[in-house]
Amino acid sequence: MDDRLETMKKLIEEINKYNVHYYTLDQPLISDQEFDRLYDQLVALEKETGNVYPNSPTQRVGGEILKGFSEHRHINRLWSLDKAQNHEDLQAWYKRVMKLVNEYNIKNADQKLPEPSFVLELKFDGLTLNLTYDQGQLIQASTRGNGVVGESILAQVKTIKSIPLQIPYKSGRLEIQGEGLMFLSILEKYNKTADEPLKNARNAAAGALRNLNPQVTAKRNLDAFIYNVGYAEEIKFEDHQEMVRFLKENQFKVNPYIHFIDHLDNVMKELENIEQMKSTLDYLIDGAVIKIADMKTREVLGYTEKFPRWAIAYKFKAEEATTILEEVMWEVGRTGKITPVAKVSAVDIGGVTVQRATLNNEGDIERKSLKYALGSEVYIRRSNDVIPEILGKVTEENDGAEITIPNVCPSCGTELVKKGAHLFCENQLGCKPQLIGRMRHFASRDAMDIDTLSIKTITQLYEEREVRDPADLYDLTFDDLIDLERFGEKKATNLLEAIENSKTKDLTHFLYALGIPNTGITTTKLIAEHYKNLENVMSATQEQLVELHDVGDIVAESIVSFFQNPIIKTSIERMLAAGVHPQSKVEQKEEIKDNIFKDKTVVITGTLQELGRKEAAILLETLGAKVTGSVSKNTDYLIAGEKAGSKLKKATDLGIQVLNEMELLKEIKR
Repeated sequence: MDDRLETMKKLIEEINKYNVHYYTLDQPLISDQEFDRLYDQLVALEKETGNVYPNSPTQRVGGEILKGFSEHRHINRLWSLDKAQNHEDLQAWYKRVMKLVNEYNIKNADQKLPEPSFVLELKFDGLTLNLTYDQGQLIQASTRGNGVVGESILAQVKTIKSIPLQIPYKSGRLEIQGEGLMFLSILEKYNKTADEPLKNARNAAAGALRNLNPQVTAKRNLDAFIYNVGYAEEIKFEDHQEMVRFLKENQFKVNPYIHFIDHLDNVMKELENIEQMKSTLDYLIDGAVIKIADMKTREVLGYTEKFPRWAIAYKFKAEEATTILEEVMWEVGRTGKITPVAKVSAVDIGGVTVQRATLNNEGDIERKSLKYALGSEVYIRRSNDVIPEILGKVTEENDGAEITIPNVCPSCGTELVKKGAHLFCENQLGCKPQLIGRMRHFASRDAMDIDTLSIKTITQLYEEREVRDPADLYDLTFDDLIDLERFGEKKATNLLEAIENSKTKDLTHFLYALGIPNTGITTTKLIAEHYKNLENVMSATQEQLVELHDVGDIVAESIVSFFQNPIIKTSIERMLAAGVHPQSKVEQKEEIKDNIFKDKTVVITGTLQELGRKEAAILLETLGAKVTGSVSKNTDYLIAGEKAGSKLKKATDLGIQVLNEMELLKEIKR
């Protein structure tokens, strides 16, 4: 066998071990730098040999966007749980359990079931995952679906680093259940730099796992807690403790909160503790799950048509209620996206009166079986301060009026276009909500910061002064404003001064103000600092843009097509002619003295002993270099540390100048 293949197997085993300690056990064994070195070595060997093992950590993020989700039929049904809302409900469940246990014991005196004891687990608020392993290999992952058939999301689940691609147990097929989650600290960190901040952790996890692009899923840094073996060919468990040991031994991430309790009274006390501590957790829970611990008792108790008799979900008083879905309105955003918004009968959720809720898009309506729900009772949830969300119908019958999906824009009547999951109105010049929304965004604090330009004033200018485009703002005069209702001399003067001051906003904020689809303030800052002026940004190609850190194909395509739009070009030309001068902050800084890296594109690979790659990148940027992650024909220098792999080979093949760490340090000190 090729020695490189043996090396690859050892690297995979080593990296997967470190992954388990880092992501599952929270006990890192090596530094991030050392981990990156091993990972880069494996990537290089895979490229050299053309061989990739299925359990390789490099396979966690696929390179292709999927065309759709295929169905997956579960080996064993995934059951819903009956719900208890209070201690009386829980006591009633326990009485049913005891009745069945006593009846069995009377008939089977020589094989009596033990006195019921309980396992208490947290009820996670995420997305149920069903994982299939065969001979130790993860071969499938799916959503719960209807309990019998779900959607295959293997590529997405592979991005969750706490889920093992291979486990030690290799005797037959297993189905393992757990919950996919986005931790609250991860959500907060993600939203600090996100172009479009996520509303809440549950939607963030569910949306990521149902995204056809696994690379989008990977950016959410999801996690998962595993809690059940749903099917096993070659193994049986005596009780829940034994099953949990099995999960841990096979490197699954099991939540540390599992309580084994002998008496129901103690279960009730512990439920009160969980409710008090839930706000301290770094993930969402909406209750707890109580199960009979003994597996034989579970088998005897069996199932109703809908639920297992041996388990029940205890739901906390929540932020969930039922109400009537009265109406669905379709609102037009500044980008032309059409969003359904539900009007519901007023309902109190957690002390807040709710009358509106989000429905996201047409697909969301279908998934939640809300197509025929107008006038029907629905479940609604409020999470923190985000817009409430409708979760689904209370009944399964199509007993309501139909929600009509529009074919034309509800504002301007233009025929709608379907793009991905959403409907869009493409009437950029004549659709009032789009034009007002665009100007409102343009004037916002993170954009041009025209602080006296409120939504009321924008609407007034639209209706009475035919202001249709941000460029029109720079044509306004004192005479245009003084005769408007609610305008006096002071207000008119202040608005004109704010508009004038906006002409010198830097390039970052100007680009953000333009409202380029799929970009936020973080992306526009990156682009502004790299390209330095508006002309360079507008002429950048998709191939050039994707070389920038954190700019992928979708964002790059959005930027290029945006600046190719003649409507946008005309608007920008008018603003520039009116004196708008978006200057890059880089241009305003002290001139960087000449050096070999100034205005050059540099890639760093391998292990740097003196500096470390991050420190080297920072130093190079202070010298005016652009540091990127991939080698291309546009790369000027490659800094090659120890054990440099495929990037060094590619740079050599392209004739790119290669410097070692000593040569880099020498140039930096000049």
